[in-house]
Amino acid sequence: MKFAFYPGCVARGAAPELYKSTMLVVDKLGIELEEIEKAACTGAGVLQEKNQKLGDVLNIRTLALAEQMGLSVMTICSTCQGVISQANHRVVNNPEYLEEINKELEKEGLHYSGKTEVKHLLWILLEDIGIQKLQDMFSIDLSSFNFAPFYGCYLIRPSDALGITENPKRKHSLDIVIESTGALATDYAGKTRCCGFPILLINQKNSLKMVAKHTGDAKDNGADAMVTPCPLCHLNLDGYQAKARRQNKRGKADLPILHLPQLIGMAMGLDPKELGINKHLVSTANFIKSIKTKVS
Repeated sequence: MKFAFYPGCVARGAAPELYKSTMLVVDKLGIELEEIEKAACTGAGVLQEKNQKLGDVLNIRTLALAEQMGLSVMTICSTCQGVISQANHRVVNNPEYLEEINKELEKEGLHYSGKTEVKHLLWILLEDIGIQKLQDMFSIDLSSFNFAPFYGCYLIRPSDALGITENPKRKHSLDIVIESTGALATDYAGKTRCCGFPILLINQKNSLKMVAKHTGDAKDNGADAMVTPCPLCHLNLDGYQAKARRQNKRGKADLPILHLPQLIGMAMGLDPKELGINKHLVSTANFIKSIKTKVS
């Protein structure tokens, strides 16, 4: 199983431990990755609000690069998945617009036919690896843990661009994968809402309010940690949790934020420190100790 790999910006910059954990896990899964060279940022939906065509050119360019490689694309970021999928949906359903985008790509000798599939690692675990095969790779019992899923905005909607009608399990995919480890998936209202990252620089007060509410509610409902398939959500929920909880009177920052591959790697028996769990801003020291305590 081989994919063109689009890691996104955060896993290659602000939180490199997410990239490292991904590479450790895909190696165990038998997934071969060839990273897409010269790919640009997706624009994270923010660029598209100002200039949708520019954002679409950048994302269709990435798909054209993958098409040259003859591979489907794997992402590890909900935001990247959502933004690329929306761009792809627009051009596939509008041949004239695709032709317009291709005229821009001609300047680099690129062309996109509209046939490249883009899949988040989360969906690959569910649809290509399969839950039974995934569970066969697990060596650590996490049945005494509660993990709060945090999908974020871009992995659930718009459903037509994300193929949820054709693949309805995608709507609950993170819950399914969490429960495949033996752990409980903590239910709470905010798991499919925005983490606040898109408005962080223009309305920090409301952004932090979202962080405090999601992490506070998850903790109040019994979560030992939160799991997200989105590095941007991870960055906001981990990096701003202390300030957010303090300003919104939701207690101290004590909810570790895990990226999806870190959870999978943990269930596989990989060392939490090798997975970079100790690199996060919200302290994970007690959580790492509890892994050994709860599973012993």
